Amino acid sequence: MQINFQTVNFKADQKLLDFITNKIEKLNKFENSIISVNVYLKVENNEDKDNKFIEILVNLKDNQLFMKYSSRTFEAAADGAVDSLKEQIKRNKEKRITQVS
Repeated sequence: MQINFQTVNFKADQKLLDFITNKIEKLNKFENSIISVNVYLKVENNEDKDNKFIEILVNLKDNQLFMKYSSRTFEAAADGAVDSLKEQIKRNKEKRITQVS
């Protein structure tokens, strides 16, 4: 699985990229047909404390999954986004199994 990062309005340090990579690699437990993952990290300059945004696009062999999440920190945003993607993957897998049956 290839993971691509893109940052907007800041430069991410390696520790943050490693943290997000470890979270995303755990998705392989739930779905082994992940081809690539695109991660977009963005900081918005506004008064809202939840100004750290993460967008994750997961490219599967036959589908794409997308999640956008915001929080006070990128770590918390990554946790929330990956947890939501796990649920999407489970639903997608159940849907495929149901269609085959």
